[in-house]
Amino acid sequence: MTQARTSMKRLTRDDLYTLEKYSQIRPQMRAMVMEHKANRQVQIGMHARLYFEDRTTMHYQIQEMLRAERIFESDGIQEELNAYNPLIPDGSNLKATFMLEYPDPQERAAALEVLKGIENRVWIQVSGHERVWGIADEDLDRENDQKTSSVHFLRFEFTPAMIRAVKGGSALNMGIEHPNYREQVAPVSTNVRGSLAGDFD
Repeated sequence: MTQARTSMKRLTRDDLYTLEKYSQIRPQMRAMVMEHKANRQVQIGMHARLYFEDRTTMHYQIQEMLRAERIFESDGIQEELNAYNPLIPDGSNLKATFMLEYPDPQERAAALEVLKGIENRVWIQVSGHERVWGIADEDLDRENDQKTSSVHFLRFEFTPAMIRAVKGGSALNMGIEHPNYREQVAPVSTNVRGSLAGDFD
């Protein structure tokens, strides 16, 4: 199975495989997507990670959901498309799943209390430009009065000048500026930077 050039157009039902076809190509698609994802994640400190989404990752996610839920009717398929299409970049932004990763449940519960609001303190910086702060959880609020969630969805909006710089090879830095979690990666690897540059028009 060969990978076509990724376009950031929204996915439609015509882009999806039937359950039968997907069962046949799933191993190859999974291998391709895992390789693709390897250049689209950045660990920030010990316990935080950004997984940058695009059309390829969302196509795979939808196919997996359809498979797991045995969804084959049009309305159900459209619901999955409506849920995941918003995570595909629009040409002027990067979109990411932000994960707080604590294997121990008790440690995780304690951390989520002291890290309340961390989802609003994640930034990306194009070298020579100001920081871009992530816009968190536009679909629904994942924080309550006691704690934050371990999973958030972030959108980072870039100016035309920033986009030109990234596409021209400028470095990308990323970090978190929270009272109880201050970490940064400066710069991210060239493989990650190159993959993310492809998300911009």
